[in-house]
Amino acid sequence: MIIKSIELKNFRNYEELNLNLDGGTNILYGDNAQGKTNILESIYVSGTTKSHKGSRDKEMIRFDENEAHIRTMVEKNQMSYQIDMHLKKNRSKGIAINGVPIRKASELFGVLNMVFFSPEDLNIIKNGPSERRRFLDSEICQLDKIYLSDLTKYNKVLNQRNKLLKDMVFHPDLENTLSVWDMQLISYGRRRGFVEELNEIVRGIHESISGGREQLTLTYEPDIEEAFFEDELNRAKEKDRKYCSTSVGPHRDDISFFIGDIDIRKFGSQGQQRTSALSLKLSEIELVKRCIHDTPVLLLDDVLSELDSNRQNYLLNSIHDIQTVITCTGLDEFVKNRFQIDKIFEVISGTVSEKNEM
Repeated sequence: MIIKSIELKNFRNYEELNLNLDGGTNILYGDNAQGKTNILESIYVSGTTKSHKGSRDKEMIRFDENEAHIRTMVEKNQMSYQIDMHLKKNRSKGIAINGVPIRKASELFGVLNMVFFSPEDLNIIKNGPSERRRFLDSEICQLDKIYLSDLTKYNKVLNQRNKLLKDMVFHPDLENTLSVWDMQLISYGRRRGFVEELNEIVRGIHESISGGREQLTLTYEPDIEEAFFEDELNRAKEKDRKYCSTSVGPHRDDISFFIGDIDIRKFGSQGQQRTSALSLKLSEIELVKRCIHDTPVLLLDDVLSELDSNRQNYLLNSIHDIQTVITCTGLDEFVKNRFQIDKIFEVISGTVSEKNEM
């Protein structure tokens, strides 16, 4: 799977952009705040309908414009796909695949699979559980359309239940309707299997990165087992009423990371946490390969500057067989001398120019 080209119109700081990518390694370099990450963001939006930053559609539209357009040409299994996405300030976005409009995001998922790796991901282990849940959900949604549907429904029901809990402060008689939302929360799953698959892959990768010194184990930590969910919801009703929020459920799940018997979320060194985060992202790439029987597109947003030379080398040696788009601030000696580069682009103030020499 590769991206052949990207066309942008009025997206972020790009008035117009036509970019032809190589199927190997593509470098986007330039100073900070020139628009490098915006290109990666447009690719991510093309595959998932959402910004990796959590930005709203209107925030991605160029200043003083009402619409933005992203066109991404994808080649997959000897077939070509054209993904068109129109972002609108005051209306929901329009999406078309090969010129045919689609109504649901689930129809888009799986056309373009990608793994996005940014410096923020290096803190996924030491930061709060919401980031680890976001990591799980964003990847599973790309691989499982049913999960996407279930997750969307769950979040809608959760929001409705929380709204009802707040309304009950002033209208206690609404309590009779709470059970309606409770029953809709009770069936949900898929994260456990995903984490178990990741765990099988991550051990070998982490052992290699650490020079055989460490073994990393991932474990899924559900907030509550599904069999006991209904009982726990009932037990938590008083607490939920008090805080006007649902205190139990999959929206509070987490992943544990252990090296030996040490929980590195709490007691690991920064080096251990970063190495484990790198292992996690490389495992994600391998798992996507297994699931789709193809290679995903890898987006590296200024990650190399955050890694030491050993981790840089391991990362770059691991991705030689997949299309990669890398942003960086300069073509330093490390990149020039140690890694095959197929195309180089310089980004200056929303203008991209291809360079023939490294």
